[in-house]
Amino acid sequence: PHAIRLEGDLTLGGLFPVHSRGPPGTPCGPIKKEKGVHRLEAMLYALDRVNGDPQLLPNLTLGARILDTCSRDTYALEQALGFVRRLLPAEDGGGRCPDGSHPQRDPPERLVGVIGASASSVSIMVANVLRLF
Repeated sequence: PHAIRLEGDLTLGGLFPVHSRGPPGTPCGPIKKEKGVHRLEAMLYALDRVNGDPQLLPNLTLGARILDTCSRDTYALEQALGFVRRLLPAEDGGGRCPDGSHPQRDPPERLVGVIGASASSVSIMVANVLRLF
């Protein structure tokens, strides 16, 4: 639920603490303007600048999948697994729709890198998972 998706030929991932850590039982708390939203906006601005200059990446556009870590390492790890799921091709015979047809699946995403997270504990956990893929 805490994600932004921009289409592009190549996708950059982003992990930012847009929300602070929530109380027990909820992953996310209030919005963090300076350390969360501003970093998110900086990435979106950079993507706009790169995509707006035809000399930087001719015939390519950068997209993004930006996820909220909620300043919690375990939640960030769950979010990072979302990156991994999008990298893997769809399984054959992976279920049927109620009408008996096969479900339509998006092709694997071309994720070329991940920016973030801001806290070392989060970055270490996420890097250990993404390194495998």
